[in-house]
Amino acid sequence: MDKFALPKKNIALILIGLGILILGYVLLSGGGSENPDVFNYEMFNFRRLVIAPIVIVAGFVFVGYAIMKRPRK
Repeated sequence: MDKFALPKKNIALILIGLGILILGYVLLSGGGSENPDVFNYEMFNFRRLVIAPIVIVAGFVFVGYAIMKRPRK
């Protein structure tokens, strides 16, 4: 039982992909309003509507690549 299903390089790539996902979710967060009667337009800024979803999808694609990558022989 000395062998894992994935080599160490793939596991490192998966961890990098998880870091990208965390970055995307951090970009998506925030912007709450102190007063519920006041509408906060910060909720619809460019970072939350465009950049964060692109980073999250890129993170999932990178994790998928990391899982599927074959080691060189």
